[in-house]
Amino acid sequence: MFDDLKSKVGLKRAKNRNIAVFVDGPNILRKELGISLSDIKSALSSFGKIKIGKVFLNQFASDKLVEAVVNQGFESVMTVGDIDVAMAVEAMEAVFNPAIGMIAFVSRDADFWPAIVKAKRYGKETVVLLADASSAVSLKNTSDFVVILKPNQ
Repeated sequence: MFDDLKSKVGLKRAKNRNIAVFVDGPNILRKELGISLSDIKSALSSFGKIKIGKVFLNQFASDKLVEAVVNQGFESVMTVGDIDVAMAVEAMEAVFNPAIGMIAFVSRDADFWPAIVKAKRYGKETVVLLADASSAVSLKNTSDFVVILKPNQ
């Protein structure tokens, strides 16, 4: 009985789903938020396996942060200035990767709404991981799934 229900809501096939996750480092990896990359990995584990994991950082990222990103199994992508364009371009590349079934965005703002719309248009499932319930209303209303990350205490 429950297997049929799980199948209908997409939970049965979740473990086979390949995920590309894109993390808005300057907006998410902040001490005051208390959210870690391991929190992000844990939150996504119920959706499938992370095959592409990229954390976008600006020129102000410390060497220790870059090292922590790599130690968690993510690729660090350094940009000068705002990371939004670089992150959206990388996400669109993943949309056209046939091995990827889900695109995940981790952010606090709505800058990635157009990329989510395009990903869905091309048949990808989408999930947004947000720092709090009041973050990015347009992302919450557009994405297939929403996860509110709980800070480490």
